[in-house]
Amino acid sequence: MSAGFDKADTSSETDGISAGADLQTALFDVVCDSLSSAFIIYDKNDHLIFASRQTLEFFPLPPEMLKPGTRLRDFLGAVYDTGIRQQYDVKQRGSLSREDWLSQKIASHWRERFDAVERHAPDSWVRFVKRRLPGGYGVTIISDISEDKKREEQWRSDLERVQLTEDILDNLPFPLFVKDRNLTYVAVNLAFCEKYQTTADEVLGRKSSDLFSVEIAKRFEESDRHVLETGEMSVSRQRQISRDGIERDIVSRKHRIGKPGRYFLVSTMQDLPRDGADLDEFGRASAITTSSNQSYRRAYVPVPSAVERREPAAMEAIVPENFSGRKVLVVTSDLAAETAALRTLSKYGFESCSVRGEDEEERFLEIATSSGISLDLLIIDNQMGMRCLELSEQYGIPALVMDGFQIANELTFQIARHFNRNSRNGGTGADSDWEISISDDVVGLQVLVAEDNDINQIVFSQILEGLGYRHMIAATGDEAVRLWAEHRPQIVLMDISLPGFNGFEAARLIRQMEETGGTSHTPIIGVLTQAFERDRAECVKAGMDDVIMKPVSPDMLEAVFQRHLLDEVMRARG
Repeated sequence: MSAGFDKADTSSETDGISAGADLQTALFDVVCDSLSSAFIIYDKNDHLIFASRQTLEFFPLPPEMLKPGTRLRDFLGAVYDTGIRQQYDVKQRGSLSREDWLSQKIASHWRERFDAVERHAPDSWVRFVKRRLPGGYGVTIISDISEDKKREEQWRSDLERVQLTEDILDNLPFPLFVKDRNLTYVAVNLAFCEKYQTTADEVLGRKSSDLFSVEIAKRFEESDRHVLETGEMSVSRQRQISRDGIERDIVSRKHRIGKPGRYFLVSTMQDLPRDGADLDEFGRASAITTSSNQSYRRAYVPVPSAVERREPAAMEAIVPENFSGRKVLVVTSDLAAETAALRTLSKYGFESCSVRGEDEEERFLEIATSSGISLDLLIIDNQMGMRCLELSEQYGIPALVMDGFQIANELTFQIARHFNRNSRNGGTGADSDWEISISDDVVGLQVLVAEDNDINQIVFSQILEGLGYRHMIAATGDEAVRLWAEHRPQIVLMDISLPGFNGFEAARLIRQMEETGGTSHTPIIGVLTQAFERDRAECVKAGMDDVIMKPVSPDMLEAVFQRHLLDEVMRARG
């Protein structure tokens, strides 16, 4: 009887151990699934203790090869027999016999730390991380890094393409420049700099009014604006006087490139050949000519003769801006944006470095302050926390908030505009680049922004200030309705996920107040995130006129304003 009970107890313990082992195996599989990696654990005798089922996604092995107790050598031999490793391994390292390959792999599993990346197919890369623990147990982690490799190759390809584009532009024999939709210079080539005896640093971030006389700048910008608005190519004939006093006729061609909301103007200039060749081109520039492919608008800009002028107009109003020695801190966790930003800042003579979070930023600012180092500007990724902005305010350092794309691609323009604006204002009001202020005596309010997120409030304020619009911020739906009733803005940007009244409710209340009060219609633009794109129809039902998607940009807001306000806001600006 007693023996029977003992036997039953032993059986129960065995079942419990088996159930516990099954549970551990299941837990390991769940962890491996969540990490998208395969785990292989083996003992000091090189026998498998555990191999996750994800291993079969990397190697077409029989399932029994993953069972506990399988020799590591037998497992690796089965991997060799699949032939996966041969396609690229053999090409790169030469042919190895099966035994040599197994010996090499076994040796790598006995190293304390061993990392390797293997290419198993044209678009498949696998990382192996191997560790041998002090007790003799070993662990191998297998991960698919194909997407990471593709992104890395794409990044390198993009860098090469950008460098190639810069080299091509700089080697063109004629001057070329690029302006953004605000008619600010964002790129010039070497021929342009040589023609006007200047440098790219002195041009980028400026407008024609900063470089030329008022009359000439006005004519240039009229032509530029027409090309940006219509997409028509402009060919103009101009007479310019070089610094050596020689008059030359040149032909200037302007094109619009880019996509709606992010257009750029590309302009080239070529001298009229002195032998009179290519006169047809200049005849075409003096009249409107329309063909099946192109339309050319007359944009002749007369220039007085040398007798009537005291000096050439070109570059006469330029004020050189020297960024050498200015200190800038970049705050971003985006490695690609950080790399591009530091390269750009170094190119233009800034002393720069980067941190990747609010804790690093705080320690950096503490050390800089205690060492007597004064920073001129903080560049903050809008994905960082609000604490990053609070630190800039605490230490009294101006800050620009940008998204990762702007940091990587528009940094030159944004920084040039910041420093040039401060230079023209005598260096005052640096904090106003990002500080939100709401005054009770706002006159002629143009834009009301309903947004509860602190970071997004900063972004909206920066963009609207840069575009020259008077604006106010409402943090709740209730406040948005109240401010609309008090100030009657010309347009409302309405986030739909507001505390209090949500964006839909606030829009409906405004429409009801318009009807009962007999007031004019105020355009309301719904501001959505990708997660709320399904609410476009709901925005229309609530009485909104249009929607835009976050993240917002200057071009996006300018396009909305021009679409809904047209000349009214344009006359009221400034």
